[in-house]
Formats: sequence, C-alpha cells, structure tokens
Amino acid sequence: MAEIKEIKVSRSEYGISIHSHIRGLGLDEKGNPKPVADGLVGQLEARKAAGIVVEMIRQGKMAGKGILFVGPPGTGKTALAVAIARELGEDTPFVALSGGEIYSTEVKKTEILMRAVRKAMGVKIKEVRKVYEGVVRSIKIAYARHPFNPYVRVPREARITLATKHDELTLNVGEEVTAQLVQLRVRRGDHIWIDAETGVVHKVGRVRGVEKAKYYDVEPWRLEEEMPSGPVKREKEIVRVFTLNDLDVYAASQRLSLTGLFGIELEKEIDEEVRKSVNNQVRKWIEEGKAEIVPGVLFIDDAHLLDLEAFAFLTRVLESEFSPILILATNRGITKIRGTDIDSPHGIPLDLLDRLLLIPVRPYTRDEIRKIIEIRADEEGVELSDEALERLADIGAERSLRYAVQLLRPAAIVAGRNGHSKVLVEDVNEVVRLFADTKTSVSLIKEYEDLFMK
Repeated sequence: MAEIKEIKVSRSEYGISIHSHIRGLGLDEKGNPKPVADGLVGQLEARKAAGIVVEMIRQGKMAGKGILFVGPPGTGKTALAVAIARELGEDTPFVALSGGEIYSTEVKKTEILMRAVRKAMGVKIKEVRKVYEGVVRSIKIAYARHPFNPYVRVPREARITLATKHDELTLNVGEEVTAQLVQLRVRRGDHIWIDAETGVVHKVGRVRGVEKAKYYDVEPWRLEEEMPSGPVKREKEIVRVFTLNDLDVYAASQRLSLTGLFGIELEKEIDEEVRKSVNNQVRKWIEEGKAEIVPGVLFIDDAHLLDLEAFAFLTRVLESEFSPILILATNRGITKIRGTDIDSPHGIPLDLLDRLLLIPVRPYTRDEIRKIIEIRADEEGVELSDEALERLADIGAERSLRYAVQLLRPAAIVAGRNGHSKVLVEDVNEVVRLFADTKTSVSLIKEYEDLFMK
C-alpha cells in the first residue's frame, strides 16, 4: 500500500495579497478596538476613529466629507482603508490607486479619477424574474452532426425534468439552453434554475437522495440535504451588484455598436453624456424600488502626488450625488502642492483639507511588529521557529516592518533548500545577507559612490 503523507493545505498563493489577512477593524460591540483582531494589530486610536467613520457612513452622515490617514511609511494606512471597506460589507466596492497613477499620456487624469470614482460606486439591482427551478430528475440530450464537420456531434436540444417537494415539470429546451446544460455538466441530482425570459442556466448545488443520481465523497458543488419546495415555475428575486463604471462601459458599447456602422472609432474616454444617461437610469431604478446605491471606498495612497487639478476634481466629487467614501493617505508633513510653490500640510490644499477627517497613525512597537509578522506568516503558510520569529521582529523594529514581511517567503525557500521543515534563525540571517533593506542600500551607494554612474 502506498505511503500516505500529510499535506498542509494553505490558502492559494494566487489568492494572497499583502492585505488578504484583514477581515475588518477588529472592534467589540461598543466600538472599542481589540488589541489583536480581524488581522489588525495595535493602532487602537486610529481603529476606534475608523469605527466611528464606519458608523457615520451607515447613518448616511458622511456626505461632503472624506478621510485622510497621516503617518510614517509602513504604519498600516492602506490596511485601515481595506478594513473600513471590509467592515461595510462584502458588496462594498474597494478601489485603490496611487496618486502617481493618474498621470497618463493616453487618458486625461480627470478621466482616470472619474473611472476610479465610478468603479467605487456599486448599484444593487433587484429583479423579479420568472424562472424554472428544481432538482434534475432526468435529462436527455439530443445531438446532431456539426454542419462543417460530420465527425463532430453538437448538442441540438434537450428534455429535462425538474422536481421539487410539491411539483414536477418536464421542459423541452432548444440549442442555446442545451449548450449551457452541457457546459455546466448538469446531471441527475443537480439543483438548477433557468431564467424563463433569457434562457440563462444557473447551477446552485446538488441534492442528496435523488433516484438514479450518482454521488461522490468529494463534490465540487454544495450538497443540500432537502429538495427545494414550492412550484417549479415561480417568480424569483434576483439581486446583482454592478458598479457605475460597469454600466458606463455597457452604455458606451451599446452606443458604439450603432456608431461603429458609420466608421466612428472608439474614444479613449467615456463621453459625459453616456454617464449622465446612466445616472438618470439609476435614479429611475431607485425611484421604482428596483435598485439601491452601495457606496464603496476609493482609496488614494501617496495623495501628495496629486496636483491642484486633481484636488479640485476630488473636492467636486465629495459634493456630488453619487460619491464614494474618499480615503486619502500620505506620509508627508509640510510640503509643496505638486506643480506649485505653495507649502501646505501634507501637500493638500487647505480647502480640501478642511473637508477631511484626519486620522493619525503611529509607528508600531516591537511586540506589535512581532504579532503582525506572525499573522502574515500564517497567511502565507510559512512556519517559523520561535527564534526566527524573534529575529524577524528585531529586523522589523530596527529596519522596517515591510522589509521583515518581505523576507518571509525568501526565508521559507532557503529553509526548504537547507532541509528544514520550519524557518530557522540561520535561514533568516542568510536572506538578510542576500536581500538589502533601504538603509543598507543607501550605505552601499555611499561606499561605492565613485563607481556609480552619475
């Protein structure tokens, strides 16, 4: 018998980002921050302030206001912005960009900002549709020869029986629906629903106990213990969330499909008339009770890189009808507003600064750095020995938290090459020798200044 090895399964590497461990602000029922909770460590005053902001947003009292996180590099400004979005709910859009990203040679900076604003505004649309919903009791698919290749068979039509606790109905469907049934690999025991108006098929899960249905110990779909109730043909409320930018792009593409007939090229910017028509349609849906606005978070890091035109645009956004929660962040003190000789706090004009709630963040203590590294190591599936964790905490306190966190994955690779199941302190020391931090890099430049190009 083959040897059975224990495999430790961690979150997919592709699903891990620098802030993927953050679940919220880590507050108790009274809005007070816990020392360590929801992936956040320390920053108790900033988290408490952010919690008050979240409550203001929920009460609809943030109109005309924004937030500015101010603090040294590596103090968790972006993490707090992500935490606010997570605290507001899973449907809350979160859009992040750096102040330097808006300067493009192809698209105006105000257009880049407008797209970011529109991406940060969600529209939850509720529709009542006629559907056929139930568990597949039987399914028969008829195939026909491909018109261009007689050796290939293609699905032509299907006969499918759907059942619930109280009803059963047999449907004959055409080629388009049949193709979806084949693509989704619909079989006996599957819980599905078909939109009666569009023919779109949705697979929900599998129901146990259906006659002649085959089940496996491991199923990729959610297993349900009971069949759905009610009639097969029914009305179903469908909720979908789009962003205003999604609707802008769709409306622009519809207009393009008409103008394209006359050889008009697609513009790099979306026409303002298109956005106005989308706004009018969204207002109509809201008045009819078919939709509601889901304000998202627009986070702009390195806000000091913005210029007067960008700041003026953001000031107008704060006053607009469809405005996301604007969160800026900077690590600058008194500095010049970009493109001017005007000195201003954080490089932001005073008229916009007066509209922002400023939340300061402070440097982490060594114990907080140690805990953050421990959380990130667990998120990335890196096992650390106690000595290695302490060494990384020292590095984070002496050099920077970002540098210490960046060493986790290289240290894990070195440990594997050295035959260690855990990262040991010697593995950490080896990657410290191989990868320099900013301070070490600057000292090397000074040491070999004469050899560098000027």
